[in-house]
Amino acid sequence: MTERSQAPYARIAAELRGRIERGELRPGDRVPSTRAITQRWGVAMATASKVLAMLGQEGLVRAVPGVGTLVAARPATSQGRRPAAEDDGAQRGRIVRAAVAIADSEGLTALTMRRLAAELGVSAMSLYRHVSTKEQLVALMADAAFGEQALPERPPPHWRERLELSAALQWRLYRAHPWLAGAMNLSRPLLIPNGIRHIDWALAALDGLGLDDDTRMHAAVTLFGYVRGHAVDLEPESDAARTSGVSGQEWMRAQETRLAALVDGGAFPAFAEVRANSALTPESLLQYGLTALLDGLALRITTPPN
Repeated sequence: MTERSQAPYARIAAELRGRIERGELRPGDRVPSTRAITQRWGVAMATASKVLAMLGQEGLVRAVPGVGTLVAARPATSQGRRPAAEDDGAQRGRIVRAAVAIADSEGLTALTMRRLAAELGVSAMSLYRHVSTKEQLVALMADAAFGEQALPERPPPHWRERLELSAALQWRLYRAHPWLAGAMNLSRPLLIPNGIRHIDWALAALDGLGLDDDTRMHAAVTLFGYVRGHAVDLEPESDAARTSGVSGQEWMRAQETRLAALVDGGAFPAFAEVRANSALTPESLLQYGLTALLDGLALRITTPPN
């Protein structure tokens, strides 16, 4: 097909494709917007949209909300130029590590592409050559965090010990990274290999116990969600302690007079009776619920483990 016989959107896409392949437009550079295309080539907005859609389907460009349409990083071009994959991986790893450090010390809300770029001493636009969106960055951060605590290659022999170990490792990760629990979502889960590994571990632990597949999957995801549910308070507590300078224990002690005024009036007799003999901590609540959860699961097992 000659250039003259091509549809207008195809001709414009071919011109932009050539600029990308020749290196005139490099990964991370903005490509003309739909409005710019209509003005430069004198075509309708629908035609301009087809241009960007065609380049996007070819993997040459990607839309970044709030930024525009950027040239995507590609493994090779028709001219034989290949970016250094190892360098790209190293740069992405450096970005992820810096992002985790910011989120750990200042909270996930403090993490912006501009803040991250300032930390790394680069332009915010350059980050988009390695991560498409902040959502992708958070997924990479979560995967890196879960990868810090590897599940042992030789698991404990008993299914309950395996699940207890997995829960303990997850809790340790959430304590190390208070933002991590809030970044997870069971309704729209992050598809991260190191997170799925915990689900896979739990499924394997429950194999051969007389449980059907649906029960095993529900049990594995419920365990994951249970630990994560306890951990969602860690970031708000970390934020409150950082901004106020008062720890959670100090805050609770400061509320003792108010709590006594509420309880000692007789309106809550059961609460007043047991509160003096009960010591609640995040860890004690986690362990109590975990024990109850695993006790209930044990009642469903019909085949004794080998």
